[in-house]
Amino acid sequence: MVNSAIATPDEKVMDKPNLYRTLLATCIGNGLEWFDIAIYVFFASYIGRAFFPSQDISSSLLITFASFGVSFIIRPLGAIVLGAYADRAGRKASLLVSISLMMLGSLMIAVMPGYATIGMAAPVLIVLARLIQGFSAGGEFGSSTAFLVEHFPERKAFIASWQFATQGASTLLAAAFGMGLASVLSEQEIQEWGWRIPFFFGLLIGPVGLYIRRYIHEPPSFQRDLQQELPAKEIFVRQKTWFFTAIGLMMVSTAINYVISYIPTYATQNLKLPSLGAYTSAFVGGVILTVVTPLAGLWAEKIGRISLMKWSVLLVVLTTYPGFYLLAQQPSQFNLILLVMWLALLKALYFSVIPSVMADLFPSTTRATGIALSYNIAVTLFGGFAPLICIWLIKLTGDNLAPSYYLVVLGVFSLMAVYQARKSIGQKKTDADFSQAGT
Repeated sequence: MVNSAIATPDEKVMDKPNLYRTLLATCIGNGLEWFDIAIYVFFASYIGRAFFPSQDISSSLLITFASFGVSFIIRPLGAIVLGAYADRAGRKASLLVSISLMMLGSLMIAVMPGYATIGMAAPVLIVLARLIQGFSAGGEFGSSTAFLVEHFPERKAFIASWQFATQGASTLLAAAFGMGLASVLSEQEIQEWGWRIPFFFGLLIGPVGLYIRRYIHEPPSFQRDLQQELPAKEIFVRQKTWFFTAIGLMMVSTAINYVISYIPTYATQNLKLPSLGAYTSAFVGGVILTVVTPLAGLWAEKIGRISLMKWSVLLVVLTTYPGFYLLAQQPSQFNLILLVMWLALLKALYFSVIPSVMADLFPSTTRATGIALSYNIAVTLFGGFAPLICIWLIKLTGDNLAPSYYLVVLGVFSLMAVYQARKSIGQKKTDADFSQAGT
C-alpha cells in the first residue's frame, strides 16, 4: 500500500518539507540520545559511587563502564526491531517510538535512589534504564538517516552530516554541564545530587522532539508495505558485503567518539589533571564536532566523499600515537585540549560523510535496517566498550598510551573499508546505468 501522502506528483511537490524543520525533527532525538550517553560517561565516577560502590575506585569505574557497555549489547536488537518497523511501517513511526523510549530511560536514571537507599535494586534498575535507552538508540540513527537522505537526496552529504554534528553539539552541552557544575558546586554536592541535573535537563528536550516529530511526513520515495520480507534477513542473505563494509567504516569513528567522551575520566584518574580542565577539553572538542562536521559535509560535495574519508582516517592512523605520547610525557591542560581538538577535527572530517555513504550502500527497502544494524554493531563492539577497553588496557599494561593503540588498529580496518565502499558504490552505479540503458 502506498502512503497516501505521496499519491500524486503534485502532492510530492506540495509535501516537500522545509530543510531546517526536517533537520530539527530528526536531529533532536539523535541529540537527546548522545547527550544522555555523554553525561553518563562524563559523570561516571559519581554514578559509580552512587550505584556501584566499591572501596577500589578503579573497580567502581570498571563496573560503571561495564553497565554503560552492556546497554550497547541490546542496540543491535533495537536496530533489527525498530529498523524493520521503519522499513515496513514508516520512518516517522519508528522515530516516535525511539524518542519515547529514550525519555523513559532518562527519567529512570534521573530519579533513581542510590545504593545506600534501596540496595541492589539501584544498580539493577540503572542497568535496566540503560538497556531501554540502548534499544531505543538502536533504531534512532538508521531511521533518521534514511529519513533525511530520502527527503533530500540531492544534498545527502551535507544534510546527513548533521546527524553527527548533533552528536558534537550534545557532547558540547554535556561538557558545559560538567564545567558549570565543577565551577559552582563542591565535589560533595555533585556526588549527592548535582550529577542528576543534566539528566533532568535531557527530559526537557524529549517532549519538544516528540511534538515536532508528530508533524513530519514520510519521504516521497518510501512505500509502506507490511508484507515485505524481513529486512534483516535480506541483509544477511544478499547484502553481507555492504553490511560488513558499513561496520568497517564505523569502527574508528565510533571509537574516537567514545574515547573523547572518556577523556575527562582519563585525564583526572590517570594524568591527575584538574576536573575543570578535563571538562574544558571535552567542551572544545564538542565545539569542533558541532561546527566542522556540517562544513565538512559541504566540502565533501565539492571534493568527493571518499577522498575526504581516506585522507582523514589516514591521519588518524599516523598521528594518534604521537598525540597521546606528547600528553603522557607532558601532562597539561594545554596538551590535553590540543589532543582532543585534533581528534575531534579528524573525526568531524571523516564522520561527516559516513551516513550518506552508508545510505548509498543499501537500497531503500532495507536502508533503515541496514544502516541501523551496521551502525549499532560497530558502536557496540568498538565504541560502547571503548572506555572499558581503555581502562582495562591501561590497567593490564600500565601504559597510559594504550588508548592510542586501540584507535590506530581500528583506523587501519576503517581505511580498508573506505576502499571497499568506493568499490561497492561504484559497482552499484555501473549496474544501475547498465540497467537503464537496457530499458
